[in-house]
Amino acid sequence: MPVVDVINLDGKKVGQVELADTVFGAEINEHLLHEASRWYLNSLRSGTAKTKDKSEVSGAGRKRFAGKFKRLIHLVDSTTIPLIASCMDWAKHRRRKAAAKGHLRLDLQSFLPRFAIVDTARHNDNKRAREMCAGIKAGEIVIFDKAYVDFGHLADLSMREVFWVTRAKENMQFKVTNRYQRGIIGKILRDDLIRLQTPASRQDYPELLRRIVALVEVDGQEVEMVFLTNNLEWSATSIVELYRCRWQIEVFFKQIKQTLQLADFLGTSANAVRWQVWTALLVYLLLRYLAFLSEWNHSFTRLFTLVRVALWKKWDALHLLRRYGTANGHFRYLARPEQAYLPGFA
Repeated sequence: MPVVDVINLDGKKVGQVELADTVFGAEINEHLLHEASRWYLNSLRSGTAKTKDKSEVSGAGRKRFAGKFKRLIHLVDSTTIPLIASCMDWAKHRRRKAAAKGHLRLDLQSFLPRFAIVDTARHNDNKRAREMCAGIKAGEIVIFDKAYVDFGHLADLSMREVFWVTRAKENMQFKVTNRYQRGIIGKILRDDLIRLQTPASRQDYPELLRRIVALVEVDGQEVEMVFLTNNLEWSATSIVELYRCRWQIEVFFKQIKQTLQLADFLGTSANAVRWQVWTALLVYLLLRYLAFLSEWNHSFTRLFTLVRVALWKKWDALHLLRRYGTANGHFRYLARPEQAYLPGFA
């Protein structure tokens, strides 16, 4: 009967234990071990909606720019969580579909959520725009998609001295009052100072706006996009790159929905779904804090897998993470991106 030493977490021998021949003397079935490990890894990815990964997000692999942008940058976006229409009537937003929607404000520098709302998917995003931006302070920057555009809300942000960048809607009517550039310069097609034309929009936002038309690479192809901002001094390239930073929030949604498997819900009521979404956000924050304490240098997915396996073991979590794999390596932690680098900022 084989005998092995018992080693504690400090690497010291504390005793010996005998192993049964019926278990540890059996012939190893390598094919069975391979199939079992493959089944386990596949189960971690099953039952989740497809969300863009880092390689698919345009601009995720962008080069660093000349200057380091030190202002606090907030990213605002929403993600739809599919639900079962037959047993969740409260979440119906189409004839045969039901879904919840998570609105999130993300800190780009720390990659941590600052504010979140879990609601049904039947309401437009701009209905939640004021709530999502209520905690942003003067001098900070918020970036959001055109679904959050509400000119009354944009005017409120400008009065609070908050800088914002977004995309313009196709049906926006405006009049050009001044041109910042003549002709095409690089990827910047137009850079104009405009004023809104329709009476309702002009009443909500009577001040001047800056409109930039640029070519942006999306999925390997250049697409013409129109951007709006209330900052009249930044370079057009900086504004375009700021909006490209917004796509980083897709990485966060992937980590929440796929890695934490936010797809199968234990309850069917509105509160049950909200509690499970909030629990996933809390788990994310705890894992990020654990990664900070242990100086974790691997991916967030690997961190979640390791903690999940060791969850019911009486181990020192920090000691385990520090000794895991190639400890103290220099791998880039995907859940802690660098600050945005924009030209012209010290």
